[in-house]
Amino acid sequence: MLPPQAHDTDAPIRLTDNDAALAKLSAVRQNYLSDPFIKYFVPRASLQPPRPPLINVGTFVRTVAIDDLVDQWLDLSSAERKKCQIVSLGAGSDTRFWKLATGPRKDCLSKYIEVDFPEITMKKAMAIKKNKDLSAVLGVPEDIKLEQGGTALFSPLYDLLPADLRQDPSVALGSLTTVTGNAPPILDVSLPTLLIFECVLVYMSSRESNTLLHWFHAYFSSHGDGILGAIVYEMFGLGDSFGRVMVSNLKTRNVSLPGADPYATVESLPSRFLNLNYTSARALTLKDIRRNYIAPEEFVRISKLEMLDEVEELDLVLEHYAITWGLTTLGSQSAPWDDWGFKRKEQDEEDE
Repeated sequence: MLPPQAHDTDAPIRLTDNDAALAKLSAVRQNYLSDPFIKYFVPRASLQPPRPPLINVGTFVRTVAIDDLVDQWLDLSSAERKKCQIVSLGAGSDTRFWKLATGPRKDCLSKYIEVDFPEITMKKAMAIKKNKDLSAVLGVPEDIKLEQGGTALFSPLYDLLPADLRQDPSVALGSLTTVTGNAPPILDVSLPTLLIFECVLVYMSSRESNTLLHWFHAYFSSHGDGILGAIVYEMFGLGDSFGRVMVSNLKTRNVSLPGADPYATVESLPSRFLNLNYTSARALTLKDIRRNYIAPEEFVRISKLEMLDEVEELDLVLEHYAITWGLTTLGSQSAPWDDWGFKRKEQDEEDE
């Protein structure tokens, strides 16, 4: 008789990455976004149906807003005559590395590191190795190495690492800070470093996410005088009727959101960083970003792509998602970085 199979409680969380990839693919197909790489990470991409306009608009706002912060980070690094490194934690099927590495800011990037569950990194590593469009961006074949049973991938510019981010970071992420032979650690504390958490910390307890953010802060504080930033995209304020419905719907899929509990308002979100001694932090809802921080010409363009009858419903959804960005400046380098953040765009009243 076979032993009973252990219940994989993390499988529902991993499946949320599939939802995000399908949403991104739909937004690309409907011309909200340009991304030639997402189709390589979606099985049977050509057969996938489009998502509703509400999801396409939400995906657009989320993507361009985070892209804006990332691009600003690269530009600030370049102005300091430094390259920067980016660590995307819980990266899933994200394609941001390929867009950066083939875009106008490709020379600003020193290293791009992605971390996720080993089940996800193995699938991503296989997709990269099998696809010429993806692997060619990483370098010549002999520079691309699969390790750890195919769950890790290393190349000169891009590394993909398996880890459970809820575990002790010194163990789960120890390879980022380990000196191997004559090779320095993957993380270079002298470079401006940006952490990205897209819908990741909300699936963790506040104790686990605080430990993770503190670990990065402590490492950079004790080893250098550089710059550390972080972007968090997540749900919040789930105590109202809409939030309770969202939580209930996710529970039917065995997905819980313990990380949302401490944050009832958008004003409370920066405390995630400020309580851990980050220098500064700010937060905006996607509703506010859509109305005030999207370029007017883009706002007009996407409004013509699909008929969106449920504007009130869209606003209700977007006001329960937020982007928080935190910064810690070590030493005397704060001045140019204090300007990092969203810049208000003037919208025509009829566009509202």
